[in-house]
Amino acid sequence: CLRGKAGWGENMALVTTVANAFGARWFDEQWQPEFNGPEWTRAATFYVDLLSKYGPPGASSNGFNENLALFNTGKCAMWVDATVAGSFVTDASQSKVADKVGFTFAPQEDTDKGSAWLYSWALAIPSTSKKQDAAKAFTTWATSRDYAKLVAETDGVANVPPGTRESTYSAEYMAAAPFAKVTLESLKQADPASPSAKPVPYVGIQLVTIPEFQAIGTQVGKMFSAALTGQMPVEQMLTAVQQSTTREMKRAGYPK
Repeated sequence: CLRGKAGWGENMALVTTVANAFGARWFDEQWQPEFNGPEWTRAATFYVDLLSKYGPPGASSNGFNENLALFNTGKCAMWVDATVAGSFVTDASQSKVADKVGFTFAPQEDTDKGSAWLYSWALAIPSTSKKQDAAKAFTTWATSRDYAKLVAETDGVANVPPGTRESTYSAEYMAAAPFAKVTLESLKQADPASPSAKPVPYVGIQLVTIPEFQAIGTQVGKMFSAALTGQMPVEQMLTAVQQSTTREMKRAGYPK
């Protein structure tokens, strides 16, 4: 149950992880897109073939919730996604396979760089908000130790948000959450400044931290979904991706 849904937030997070593992990168050191290279060809072919042959029906439309339901009902043998799902799939009250779930690092191919699932969920307050003080108070509380303690007392320590702070990984949490050891080791090894085999001009393992990437990633995600549904072969898709990304990056003034 890999991610297949179109759009940056749904499938490109996994596609970039796969690409990193094959030694591919979004841009070379001069900010030129590299989708026409052999690494991306191998990574994209692997991704499309894997989901086409072994993925669930309608994989191109499945996101987090759909894959969670498939996994928890025993219809997915392997699911690559964020650690936040760990408490869901090991909860016997909602998962039929809770006693059969194991956790490990993301697969590797040519390099172990960038194969970690390292993403981020950020909280922001719009400048137009009329309740900025209240919003700040809420976000401060929602990411506090008090909130983590409340979750632990209400829903169990294994359900404490896994990426909030280092102090989460106490002896109690490590014992209660079967996914905690792999998560902690993955966080220690992940290097957003060096996500692939070759040097990159950007920071980010699953995303490129530039403002233009939201639009670029969404467009590329749609093209990958088109290849996944058989609308175009992988090589044609990568050619189109190379052209569209090059155009957008030139418009933004990045290539040197």
